[in-house]
Amino acid sequence: MARSEPDRVHNEITTKTASQVTQIGVVHGGQHIHLTVGAPADPLVAAAEDLARAVRAQWRAEEERLRISVPFPLPVRWRRADEVPADHWATIRCLPAGAAAEPLALDGGLDKVVEVYQRVPSGRLVVLGKPGSGKTILTLRFVLDLLAERTGAEAVPVIFSLAAWDPTAITLESWLVSRLRNDYPVLAAGRSAAVELVRDRRVLPVLDGFDEIAHGLHATALAELNATAMPLLLTGRTEQYVAAVANARVLSAAAVVELADLTPADLTDYLSRIARADGGWAAVLHELHDSPRSAAGTELAAVLSTPLMVAMARGVYSDVPGKDPAELLDRGRFGSRAAIETYLIGAFTTAAYQRPPEPGHRRWDPELAERWLGYLAWHLNRLGKPDLQWWQLGGSLRRWIRVLVVGLVSGLATGLMVAVVDTLGSGSVRGLANGLLQGLLTGTAFSVVHWGVLWLAPGALEPARVRMRLRGAAGLPRVQLCRRVRWALVLGLLFGVASACVRQIQTALVLGTFEPFGVLIVDAIVYVPLYGLAAAATALVTAWLETPLDTKAALSPTSLLRTSREHETIRLLVVVPVFLLVMGFGTGALVALIRAPAAEFGIGVLWNLPFALAVGTSTGLSAAFGYVLSATAWGQWLALSRVWLPLTGRLPWSLPAFLADARQRGVLRQAGSAYQFRHARCQDHLAHAYQARRQEVPLGGEVDRA
Repeated sequence: MARSEPDRVHNEITTKTASQVTQIGVVHGGQHIHLTVGAPADPLVAAAEDLARAVRAQWRAEEERLRISVPFPLPVRWRRADEVPADHWATIRCLPAGAAAEPLALDGGLDKVVEVYQRVPSGRLVVLGKPGSGKTILTLRFVLDLLAERTGAEAVPVIFSLAAWDPTAITLESWLVSRLRNDYPVLAAGRSAAVELVRDRRVLPVLDGFDEIAHGLHATALAELNATAMPLLLTGRTEQYVAAVANARVLSAAAVVELADLTPADLTDYLSRIARADGGWAAVLHELHDSPRSAAGTELAAVLSTPLMVAMARGVYSDVPGKDPAELLDRGRFGSRAAIETYLIGAFTTAAYQRPPEPGHRRWDPELAERWLGYLAWHLNRLGKPDLQWWQLGGSLRRWIRVLVVGLVSGLATGLMVAVVDTLGSGSVRGLANGLLQGLLTGTAFSVVHWGVLWLAPGALEPARVRMRLRGAAGLPRVQLCRRVRWALVLGLLFGVASACVRQIQTALVLGTFEPFGVLIVDAIVYVPLYGLAAAATALVTAWLETPLDTKAALSPTSLLRTSREHETIRLLVVVPVFLLVMGFGTGALVALIRAPAAEFGIGVLWNLPFALAVGTSTGLSAAFGYVLSATAWGQWLALSRVWLPLTGRLPWSLPAFLADARQRGVLRQAGSAYQFRHARCQDHLAHAYQARRQEVPLGGEVDRA
């Protein structure tokens, strides 16, 4: 039968779509022709790739700093925890109803962690162990190994510290979204990217530290984890997990493994490889391998059964010359396992600061460094969280102290700046007195502002995940822009009312005259609307300049601090010119309108352009410095962490350098935009030592975090 088409061509088109390409098969004259055309890139796939790149860079750098693979990783092993309550194996293996299921073979070592996880069909695995047993090493290695094998379609493993989760306040998925947005700018840039990645299971949560959830919330946390079927890896201490299961139910569809102790055989090659040239570990290894062991050897073998204690011993005896690990066998000095562990944890910090600093890092006094770290640990324990975030370092201070300090610093800063402007403008010493007086009054006002922010809007004191860009600025969405301009207008009007009152008080104190009616009304008519207009214009310009952070890397404490400083500096550079122009020329227009009506009431209105520009400059400086210091994260950091806490001896003056150096020495580690102590036990020991020094009582043990 002849074909109806003129060219007797029959086209049969089939498509096969991948993530990036579309293949089209065309049958033409009996011959198959395959064409490949580019498909639109999936933005979610691109976001997942950027997230994977950032996570890989973050944890690879952290592994190198902690020297986990130098000279080689300790042999972390685990076995199936048959004695720990777990779900039915048929559920774990995702089998249909009535199917019989045998337990999975889950025993393994660190080099097989991804393989063991992939044996679990449900994708839900619980890793338990005692303190310091290697859970952090396992999660880090799991993430890096899984990323090395990952294809574009697979989920990105991301480590989340559960100590920061309150399961009574936010659901698991919402919390994961918020943490992703906070720590990874690639997901903060788009409003829905983090939501879609979590919802579509393109993120594999590695939930570290189930035992560090606030006391009393473990059962609630388990219930929330059971509200979702998403694949995950959960780590925690055996005791806390078993207690939570007893009060709730097991983690649904999750297999459970438990980390095993290190044996003397595991330690032989490792300790020999990390020994200094003068030896040092030979006596310890001989004692560990003796059969039967002495009481001292038995205690030390128990201490060195966890990777944490091996790392502490390495830092104390192998990284610093002049110390002999054989002293750990002295029963007169160390009468118990707890005594040895307490000594190693305490001596680790001192030893870290006895090592020569890395190139580019300064040398710190070990005693002072331990005191400062103790304050930071005490601060975190008071907040009940492991994340050391620079904008919250003043959070342990009493509220009235924070309000007073912010008021004093903002008052001094604004007073000095205004004094310089007034003195240069007037050419007299009276400008200095006027500026200092205005600083005192505005400092009081901004103390009230800071108290209001602490009480009503504490979220405003967190750093914005944006930066200022002078060219090609993206700007905020229209809804956010309108909201910000509206709030700025309201605040500007209130600032105008306060400024009119402050001017009257200044006039009364400096010149000895007080006109509570006429001049106050004129000031209110002139300045209040102009302050509102200037504030709204400032908000409009700064919002236009804002653009998302670099989306190719994870945030770090240093980068976020630097970005916040640049953000507020540009805000200052915007506020002052805007106030100068609005107040300078706006007052001229308003004065021209009200001069005649004011004269009818016997009120003389004097105005000249230099005076108006001076007022605009001084008020712009007051508004800018006061707002930054009292109502922004960087301002709070500046007033409390860079002035008050160093002034009182609780922190060093060079705090950013100190924190970066502590991370370099292995005392701190980086977790997204925050620092954490290397282990919770190190944090607790330092916090207790600091508390003991404050109260001048003898050390009696570590803080119980159970």
